[in-house]
Amino acid sequence: MKNKVFIYFIIGILIYLVDIGLNSDAEKNIYISDQEVISLINAWKSQVGREPTDNEISRIINNLVQEEILYREALSLGLEREDKIIKRRLAQKISFLKQESLLKEPTKLEISEFYKNNKDNYFISDSFTFTHHFFSSDNINSKERALNSLDKNNLSLSKSDPFFLGKNFADISLEEINSNFGNEFSLYFKNPQINEWIGPYKSSFGYHNLFISNYTPGFYPNINDIYKQLEVDLMQVNRDNTVSNFIKEVSSEYSVIINPDLKI
Repeated sequence: MKNKVFIYFIIGILIYLVDIGLNSDAEKNIYISDQEVISLINAWKSQVGREPTDNEISRIINNLVQEEILYREALSLGLEREDKIIKRRLAQKISFLKQESLLKEPTKLEISEFYKNNKDNYFISDSFTFTHHFFSSDNINSKERALNSLDKNNLSLSKSDPFFLGKNFADISLEEINSNFGNEFSLYFKNPQINEWIGPYKSSFGYHNLFISNYTPGFYPNINDIYKQLEVDLMQVNRDNTVSNFIKEVSSEYSVIINPDLKI
């Protein structure tokens, strides 16, 4: 009788070990359901207002897979215990832990190299200070009205129309000019004539006569003037790289399963 109990005990242990082994392998399989992919794409479309491209769909799925990997790794560390938050929060949690493991502040040499390699990101664009008189396309003969009102010695404001952003602009960039007046309006500011009325120039809204009173050419700021910003930016890049490298390190342990016949 004792022998039978011992045999049953051994069999039970073996079954338990096999079950652990099978479950362990299963935990490394990531199954992405059709509904989950379609739901994410529909959410993307509702936010952006158009169909995603193939590259954007690929990024949506890759983000989902990365989130699932971070979630699994978070669970393996027991980060879900006594924490009633959603899967995304757990993925964020392990991301934060990996980022905070990077405690070393960058050196002056590293910051200098970072600025050198990313200088264009910190370029200060050309800026302009100007006044404009607006002639709305909603009113008839807007171009003719602008031409008739253009007097370089005395341009009459009473003949122009109100513009929703006002008539005076100070130190705004070419990008801001395009944002305010239309995508190609900044072309009229190339090789600007200073302190004289010029125009009329067509925008998305009508015609404009311009008086550019100041022009500041674009420039790269001195590293000392933006040192703190560079330090913050470099530390964030290092944090992001830490998470990215962690995902690459553990991704090989996972199998991703997506229905190859899914029609999107």
